[in-house]
Formats: sequence, C-alpha cells, structure tokens
Amino acid sequence: MLRIGLIGDYNEQVKAHIAIPQALQLAAEDLRSTVRFDWIATPALEVDHERKLAEYDALWVVPASPYESMTGALNGIRYAREHRVPMLGTCGGFQHMIIEIARNALGLTEADHAEMNPDASILMVTPLTCTVSEVTNTFKLTKGSKVAAAYGQEEVVEQYGTCNYGPNPQFEPLLEQAGMRVVGVDADGETRIMEHSEHPFFVGALFQPERSAFRSIVHPLIKAFLQAASRS
Repeated sequence: MLRIGLIGDYNEQVKAHIAIPQALQLAAEDLRSTVRFDWIATPALEVDHERKLAEYDALWVVPASPYESMTGALNGIRYAREHRVPMLGTCGGFQHMIIEIARNALGLTEADHAEMNPDASILMVTPLTCTVSEVTNTFKLTKGSKVAAAYGQEEVVEQYGTCNYGPNPQFEPLLEQAGMRVVGVDADGETRIMEHSEHPFFVGALFQPERSAFRSIVHPLIKAFLQAASRS
C-alpha cells in the first residue's frame, strides 16, 4: 500500500480537493496497487513536522492557497526536498515549492508570494500577465525531462483551476542553479511546469492534473508520482 500525505487545508468547496482522491485511486488501480491518503492541515506541520511526515511514501502540496500556515506548508516541502521524498505540487502547491527553494536552498529569506505579501522585497511568485482561471492550454515539454517521460510526448493540453499567480521569470536563472528547472511552457513561452533535476520526483505544475479524474482519466503525471512513491 502506498501512503500519500496531502498537504493543504481541506475544503469540500474546492474542486481540486474533491478530484485529488479520485485521481489517486484511478492511478493506483491502473498500477494494480492500493493507495491510502491523509489530509494534513498546514498548521499541523508548524512543529514536529519530520516525525509527522516520516510515515508517507510521497507528498502532494494541494491547491487552494493562501494556506492557513505558510510555515507549515514550507516545512512539508522542505522535508520532501531534503529527504528525497517524491513530491507533486499543483497550482498553489507549485508556487510554494518555488518559495521554499528560494528561502532554504538559495538563502533568499525574504522571498515571498505577491498574493500574501505584495510589498515583500523579493517576490518569487507574482501575478500572471493574464488570467488563466478555469481555461485549458497547450504546453510544450522539455525533451529528456521526467515530466516529458511521464507523458510520453512533448506537447500536452491541460486545465487550470482558479489561478492568477505564477513564478517570477526574473528569478528562474537562480532557481536553475538550485536544481529547479523549467520543463514546461505555454504557447507564449511562460513557465508552467518545473522539476528538480537532482531529486527522484519533485514536480510543480501551475495547472491541475487532478481535474482529469472528473472524466475518469488516469493522468500520466499522477501515475508517475505514484510510481516514484513505490520506489521511495
């Protein structure tokens, strides 16, 4: 049995929170495996987070931010990155993966999110040039990346959730130095997917692959996430 920790503050009104368990189940069945998941509220990870997360084979930082505790969310992300635990971050989860790396791997302690702290001196996550909420888009994937291998192709169509923020392109060269590289862009060349080149599976996507569960589709990225969990 695979044990998955879902880091985020569960809300039954959030479509992604309904979709994620279904998406995990579909992928597990396709792999002829079983999966157990637990919702982990972000305040619960403010203290003693390493002990609380040690039981999981993989972690997913889920959409619907701002989180109740940014500290808790970042603690969970740092744990996965440093302990090489497979991690998937979608929408707000991806945005916080970027902030965690900036603060803890690059030493940019003032790094922040424009939605929560627009006056921060280092804004790693900034408003998108145009809204993409509830729309689909085509992404080009980087050949040889884990994400491209998961899809088995280099161009995909995916759906956003409620999304108005993304990685600040100004800092992408620094993130690359820390191992976090761009592996998927939209038609305008803007970053939509990143992965850590030195980690077994540390992938962030600005869209919501979990939405595929509403159409009973096994999503290749979520399947790859569970495959990485089985090897951890």
